[in-house]
Order: sequence, then C-alpha cells, then structure tokens
Amino acid sequence: MRSYHLTGAGEPEQSLRLREHPIPEPGPTGLLVRVRAAALNRRDELILHDRYPLPSRPEVVPLSDGAGEVVAVGARVTRFRVGDRVVGSYWPRWTGGRLSTHLYDQLGNTVDGMLTEYAVLDQEWAVGVPDSLSWTEAATLPCAAVTAWTSLTGGRGLRPGGTVLTLGSGGVSLFALQLAKAMGCRVICTTSAPEKAERLLALGADEVIDYRVEPEWSGRARELTGGEGADLVVETVGPATFEQSMRSAGLHGEVVFVGGSAVEPELRIATATYARTMATVRRVFVGSRADLADLVRAVAVTGIRPVIDSVFPFEQAREAYRHYLSGGSFGKVVIAIG
Repeated sequence: MRSYHLTGAGEPEQSLRLREHPIPEPGPTGLLVRVRAAALNRRDELILHDRYPLPSRPEVVPLSDGAGEVVAVGARVTRFRVGDRVVGSYWPRWTGGRLSTHLYDQLGNTVDGMLTEYAVLDQEWAVGVPDSLSWTEAATLPCAAVTAWTSLTGGRGLRPGGTVLTLGSGGVSLFALQLAKAMGCRVICTTSAPEKAERLLALGADEVIDYRVEPEWSGRARELTGGEGADLVVETVGPATFEQSMRSAGLHGEVVFVGGSAVEPELRIATATYARTMATVRRVFVGSRADLADLVRAVAVTGIRPVIDSVFPFEQAREAYRHYLSGGSFGKVVIAIG
C-alpha cells in the first residue's frame, strides 16, 4: 500500500513524501479501512507550516478527514463489521463529554491520518456514514462539519428564527450556513467576491455583506438585524475580524471563536466594545466522536450535501495541497484514493 508522510515543515513538494508499506493487520479492537477519499482543512495547512498549537509526530500520515470501507476487523470488534462505511473522529480518544488534556491525540497530527490507501482505526475512533453520501462527501465531515455543528449546538442552543452570522466561504462557514438554514435560522454571510456572494445566496444565505466595500461590516450586520445584532457569530478568521464579530453580536448573543493559530498576534478587543454588550465568547475545537455521530445523523436527515470545490487523484496529493493553499477554493478540496 501507499501512504503520504510529512517529513517536516515546508511546502508540499518538499514535505509530503509518498512511501510504500505492507498492508497492516488490525489489532484486537482495530478496523482495517480501505480509504476511499480524504479532505483538507485549514489545520493541515498550519501543520504543514509548523504553525499548529499541537506538535506533530515525525513522519506522520497527514489529514484528519477521510472515509472508507472496513475490510477487516479485530477479534474483539463489536461496533462495526466488514463492509461498513466509516469516517474517523478528529480527536480519536475523545468519545464524549468534555475534552481533557489526556485525550490530546489527533488523526493526521499525533497519530497517523487518512492520506493513505489503508488506515487502521480502533473501533472507538470511528463513526458510520450513510450510503446516501458519496465517499467524496463523507470524507469532508470529521473536521469542518463537526466544528460548524458544535458551533451551532454547543452553547445556549439556537432556535428557529434566530440569526447566525458566518465569515467568508471556508469549510466551517459553508457547513454552518447549511446547518443553520436546516435549523430554521436566518443566515448572514460576509465575503469579498461577488461571484462567491452569488454562490452563498444559492446555498440559502439570506443576506451577504461585501467586507471590502464595507470594512466596518458590523454596522451593516446590525442594520440587517434591525439594530439587534446576530444571535450567534461563527468567528472563523481570528484577530483581524474579532472586533467586528463582537460588534455584530446581539446583546445576549454568542461569538464562537474557531479561527486563529499558534503564531498570530494577540486577540484584542476595545474596552468600549465589550462594555456595551453581554455577549459571550465560546471556544470550539472541533468536537467529540459523539458530536461527529450527531452531525452525521443531522446531515443524513436533512439531506445536506457538502460543497465540493475540487477532487484530485491520490497521485496528485501535492497539487491538492497547493490548490488549497492558494486560498481560492469554494468548498472542500478532496483527494480521491480508491
């Protein structure tokens, strides 16, 4: 079998190496998964450039997101059987409840990920996916989709008719738009490109703000909500937009902070901005296996189709990385494996 490995910080052409290995055997509670597709996320860019908060294991197989078919199981496996379709959980040992430091393993970072023809996952690391999703679609769920799901559901809880504000057209923002609309919410999006605005509207956005035309876009967000502000802001950018996100939130709203990296400057907010609001800030770091299972059920029931920007063959994984790094994608960049 073939697997890609990260050999150090740098660019895809130098750091991503394809190697041959024997097909592994699953342990007593393990699943041997024939990986069919894997998907890129922003954290994979951060890991590649050594800007991620958690250090990576040397020579790790990258990518947390991947979907495949179980082709062999260990003797003590009870949760799955041969032929099942599965994805791996971003935090494999965080099955539910609160995240704690002793659970700090991640697929594609501290343990081998999904950019490989065969992966071994413990049965507790996996979640089944429905036949209604293609391999390409299923592969996009573990990181961005779960992050969007926990952003929307992990706080006070959104109600139909509530207003959600999303930033840009990255994977988390697109999933948040789709999921919030399925929950009966109004969604306002920001973007800088007219063509992306049209696509956001086609996905269900109620309003789109061009932040190049209106750099102080919080004023427009409040105007669109009758001066009340958004019930929930999904903040996926970081320090550069955090002030505007806080100003966009309603009096008792929430700003869910998803963006940021280990080397970005301080996260600051003007005292006057915070003094005039009762809004809370909630940090989200993807979610547990239970959150992934809930997200998969929600996608299956609502019929949401993940937005796919492009699909690259396994042999062109470096080109997939390069396309993702260009920043021009709208939707998920996926690598088809088999």
